[in-house]
Amino acid sequence: MFIRNETFYSYRKNYPIITGVIAIHLVLFLWYNLTIFTDGLIPFGRTIFYLGIGNTGFITDGQYWRLITPIFLHQEMSHVLFNSISLILFGPALEKMLGHTKFISTYLTAGILANIGTYFLTGPGYSHLGASGAIFGLFGVYLYMVLNRKDLIDAMNAQLISIILILGVVMTFLNPGINILGHLFGLIAGAALAPLVLWNARPFYVQTRTVPDDRNISFNPDRWRKRRIFSGRRAARFAGWAFVILVILGILSRLF
Repeated sequence: MFIRNETFYSYRKNYPIITGVIAIHLVLFLWYNLTIFTDGLIPFGRTIFYLGIGNTGFITDGQYWRLITPIFLHQEMSHVLFNSISLILFGPALEKMLGHTKFISTYLTAGILANIGTYFLTGPGYSHLGASGAIFGLFGVYLYMVLNRKDLIDAMNAQLISIILILGVVMTFLNPGINILGHLFGLIAGAALAPLVLWNARPFYVQTRTVPDDRNISFNPDRWRKRRIFSGRRAARFAGWAFVILVILGILSRLF
């Protein structure tokens, strides 16, 4: 569910919404930073960044687009990579289960609600940016699945997402540079939206399972051989824990 083995072509074809969002992340990040690096030789980067960043004072003045645009803006390399990789790993299952329209609607709604919560509970000079609130909205959907829709997620993936979610919440409070309210409101928004968007969803593995073709009869010469001890289930469990360790190391690298 969270272990990716697609090629770039198949990933782009199967998950066009995630691919498009990540492309926007990278284009805006590079545009702004190249403008700074070239001292204005590449134009409009500063303008786009200035007009898009979330700022409570400007929102009060009527610039309501700032509740949406921060979802796509990042200033630091570690920030854009961490959020984009999180979306690459945890977004595909939901894009398949919900469908393209409901997925992007859930993603944006959670991000907007996270920014609205930030707006009401911070001072007039508070500024913020990043996709973390929207991504925590996806985690909120998964949290609802773990607690109330166990038919949509197996035990191993439920355990994996629970560990990552706990680590994410803990790191939210330990890192002073993180928009705590954005993360928490994004998580709450995703969990609140989950009953609506999951009402007719099917488990991810059902949609990706292939149906054998009975017309092509073949004989497997190894069918009678003894199965190896390192079975597919154990291999999947091993890969899952290896992934958890990598995620922990990635989070710690951002913290320090």
